[in-house]
Amino acid sequence: MPGSEEKSFALVTGASSGIGLAISRELAQHGYPLLLVSNEEAKLNEAASELTNNYHVRAIPLYMDLAQRDSAQNVFDYCQTNNIKIEILINNAGIFFFKDIIDTSGELIEKSVNLHIFTPTMLCRLFAHKIIHENRKGYILNMASIASWMMMPGIALYSAAKSYLRCFSRAMRCEIYDRNVSITTVCPGAVATGLYNLPERYMKLGIRLGIIITTERLAALALKKMFKRKAQFIPGGLINRLFIFLVNAMPEALVRQIKRKIDNKLLS
Repeated sequence: MPGSEEKSFALVTGASSGIGLAISRELAQHGYPLLLVSNEEAKLNEAASELTNNYHVRAIPLYMDLAQRDSAQNVFDYCQTNNIKIEILINNAGIFFFKDIIDTSGELIEKSVNLHIFTPTMLCRLFAHKIIHENRKGYILNMASIASWMMMPGIALYSAAKSYLRCFSRAMRCEIYDRNVSITTVCPGAVATGLYNLPERYMKLGIRLGIIITTERLAALALKKMFKRKAQFIPGGLINRLFIFLVNAMPEALVRQIKRKIDNKLLS
C-alpha cells in the first residue's frame, strides 16, 4: 500500500452497499478519506457515519443519480468546488436485471447505458486528466464482469456494457499508464450481494463451494491488484476462466433451448 503520509481522497461510486461499501471499508482501513457517491440517500448517510466512526477517516456522502447524463461532470465540479483531490477512482455503480431487450423500456436501457458506459467513461476522463495535469499519481479501478465475455440472452445489455467497460479500460490504461495513472479492470463472477436476488441458502452454499466470492474478499483482492498497477483481475482464477470458455463454447441452438426453458419456468 502507498505510504502513511496525508492522503488524497478515494472516490467510490455505488458506495452505499455491496461491493462499493466493502471497497470503501477496505480503503478506510488504510487511512484514505472518502467521497461516497450513491443514489440511495439513507444508506449512503449511514455508510458515511459508519466509516467515520469505525475508521476515523473523513467520509463525505454525495447523493447523486449516476444514471443521469451530466452526473460525471457534476461529481467532478463538486470536487473542484470543495477542493477535494482525488487519487483513487472506483467505478463500481451498476444495476442488473434479466430481461429481453424488446421487453426492456427505453428509459431502463438509457439508464443502464449511462450508468455502465457513459458515466464511468467521463469520470475516467475527467479525473485522469486532472491528476495528470497536476503531476500527481493516481489509480482507477473499473468494475466489469465475467459477463463481459458472454453473449447471453436475457443479459444482453448488461454483458455488452461490461464488455465495453473492459475493453475501454484496457485501451485507456495504455494511453495514460506512463503518465502515472494506472487503470485496473476487475471482472468478478458471482458475488455475495443482493444484486442477483439469489436465495440466502444458495448464496451460502455458493460461498462454501468457492463459486461465489464475498464482497469483503473481493474488495481486498481488487485493491491489492490496483495498488500493484495490474491490468486485469478475474477473481476465482481458473474456475471463472473455465466458465467463460464453456459458456462461449456452447452451440447457439443449446443457448436458445436453455433460454426457452428459463422463459417457461418464469411464466409457470
